[in-house]
Amino acid sequence: MNKNNLFKLLALLIIASLALSACGGGGSATQSTGEQKVTSTGFVCPEPEVPITATSKELNLFVWTEYIPPDMQECFELVSGIKVNRDEYSANEEMYAKLSAGGSSYDLVQPTDYIVSLMIRQGLLQELDHAKLPNLKNYNPDYLNFAFDPGNKYTVPYLAGTDSIVYNADIVINPPKSWADLWKPEYAGKMVFLDDSRAVIGLTLLTLGYDVNTKDPTQLEEAKVKLAELVPSIKIFDSDSPKTSLIAGDVALGMTWTGEAFLAQQEVPSITYVYPTEGAIIWQDNWAMPKDAPHADAAYAFLNYTMQANIFWMILRDFPYTMTNQAVLDFAKGNQMKVSDYNGNETTLSALYDAYMASPITNTPVEAIQNAHRIDDVGDALPIYDQIWTEVKGGQ
Repeated sequence: MNKNNLFKLLALLIIASLALSACGGGGSATQSTGEQKVTSTGFVCPEPEVPITATSKELNLFVWTEYIPPDMQECFELVSGIKVNRDEYSANEEMYAKLSAGGSSYDLVQPTDYIVSLMIRQGLLQELDHAKLPNLKNYNPDYLNFAFDPGNKYTVPYLAGTDSIVYNADIVINPPKSWADLWKPEYAGKMVFLDDSRAVIGLTLLTLGYDVNTKDPTQLEEAKVKLAELVPSIKIFDSDSPKTSLIAGDVALGMTWTGEAFLAQQEVPSITYVYPTEGAIIWQDNWAMPKDAPHADAAYAFLNYTMQANIFWMILRDFPYTMTNQAVLDFAKGNQMKVSDYNGNETTLSALYDAYMASPITNTPVEAIQNAHRIDDVGDALPIYDQIWTEVKGGQ
């Protein structure tokens, strides 16, 4: 090789090296550092335990508001090269209505237990191929094989929790102990409730001594009358972020979900979660694949990756509901990995685990579970529930 050609080759190698360095520079929100994939917050993404094989270039999610850790989604995009598009909803009925109307292009949704049965019956979901979900082994058997989906043919668990009473002990002098207590005049105008028809009608039925899933028109009419007495006392219906009004002091009590109560308590320690004497509402949210999902391969890749303990642990930090993934708890226990806590302060993963296990909000006591009520599909009686909710919330 002559000198001129050698110089040209060296010049080309230098230019190529500079170009590669520029591609790894700090100008974008996410970047690769060597072979590592790093999110915009600086989190180093773990590699997939199961190789991601998907030809799809995007994934369309329809999920609950404030329910997917940003780093979890960003890591999947970085390790897979698949773009995640996310739409959100704040009620199962909203999600169900959109899917049943047809024409949606969603690959994964997050239905709560009672709506799963209805969606299966309506043919809105496709059966899952468990051979493509090897990380399903990470889940606690206590959260599998429920009556709403025997054998988990159509769903896999996401998170579980309860709907129960929450109050600020610094403000509420006579704290409620039962659902029925929330009808007391002293609480009027001070309450936040979830914007959840089945849960709110269900707790009303419990105050009357009826089943949360009754189909009896007479009992439902009685519940309608009683609920109509309560609604004017409710200041806010909020299923997006009910903790916000509690933390701000705009309300003093009400009913909310596990995770919202736990996060509110981290901000305001006087916020207390109590299981009512009639029993809490217990539930589980799940992943499911709509029948016409256009990117099923990407959906399986996403599920397997996010089921990993070294990814799903983010739930303990960002959305501390009841953990269905046993591998996460095993991974977190005693783990001294440096992470941020609920308020953004540096802590360890072990400390997040300890806080989760010590809290009766997230680590639901056995007696509370035994006394709880699970909302089920009510079949042909569903229009009666819908009518009650529409009329009562509309002030008719």
